[in-house]
Amino acid sequence: MGCIIQARMGSSRLPNKVLMKLNNENTLLYFVTNQLQNCKSIGKIVVATTTLTEDNDIVEFLKKLNIEYFRGSSANVLDRYYQCAKKFSFDIIIRITADNPLIDPTIVDLAIEKFNSDSFDYLTNTRKRSFPYGTEVEVFTFSALEKAWKNSTEPFELEHVTPYFYNNPEQFKIFDLINREDLSSFRWTIDGVNDLKLVKILISKIQKRPILMNHIVKILKDEPELIKINKNNVTTEDNH
Repeated sequence: MGCIIQARMGSSRLPNKVLMKLNNENTLLYFVTNQLQNCKSIGKIVVATTTLTEDNDIVEFLKKLNIEYFRGSSANVLDRYYQCAKKFSFDIIIRITADNPLIDPTIVDLAIEKFNSDSFDYLTNTRKRSFPYGTEVEVFTFSALEKAWKNSTEPFELEHVTPYFYNNPEQFKIFDLINREDLSSFRWTIDGVNDLKLVKILISKIQKRPILMNHIVKILKDEPELIKINKNNVTTEDNH
């Protein structure tokens, strides 16, 4: 079992965001990897970036952190995931994107626990939205990934990795992870400048590490004016 984080410098809406500082010391990509290192269930974390020259900076950054990386296709992210999982012999893959520096490790552990409780092929908390934007996690088997890799033909499927699963539900045993409380109106993914502004504020206000969903929700409920900072942003999976 391993976690693959997709990351690249060429974000269309906020270029180079993965190496932007979120506080005086640490970058967005640092926060993603550091949060995930608090997971109890993940064996290995790998960042899957591209072979483009512009992503050399990501590789150099990861080397300093002693985090493993894989370089693959920039456009065909599904192939990048497949080749990465194959190289590291992952039988189960946890998919995370580098848009989400405050990914909650307890949610990831919950997803893995549920995935392992039955013979699921694919688990997601994104299809039936109840978790905040910024806490997305998907778990799937290598065999399911391989089937998607062999059969996906549409550009959208190649770009977004997992559409083949939920567009062909008769081929897979799928589980939708639902939160007890609907928190889907909250948002702390980083897609644009206003998202970046909000996340920096949240990090400055929360001293506990790792930062958990409940910590953030409490602040946003106590200080609802913060929600207005990025309320007009629309989430796109931009960090391929």
